[in-house]
Amino acid sequence: MEKETFRVGDRVEKLCVVCGEERGHVVASVTKSGRISRVSCPQCGTRSSFKSGTRTSERASMKASAPYDWTRTYRTGQTLLHPTYGPGEVVAVIEPQKIDVLFNDRMRRLIHSRIQA
Repeated sequence: MEKETFRVGDRVEKLCVVCGEERGHVVASVTKSGRISRVSCPQCGTRSSFKSGTRTSERASMKASAPYDWTRTYRTGQTLLHPTYGPGEVVAVIEPQKIDVLFNDRMRRLIHSRIQA
């Protein structure tokens, strides 16, 4: 059985000790063999080591997330499915109509709560 290799910027699930929640973390560094050594929490910014026995699969809620709708109001922790960027998790509400969403490739700022005229 072949071991899975990772790259910097990949996303893995890990319990954040500071936030107290299991959430998607961004791989910050990997070993020469492609194993994860450090990850970063997108919510609080904490960098921590990564143990090899930790679960790294996609969350079930991420697979069943609703399509992104810019008229809908989102809150931190919700998941969405963007037509271009794919699955993402809301990590921060910046302004009443802006959110930061962590996608597989990077963090992106999106609009939400827009009232249609």
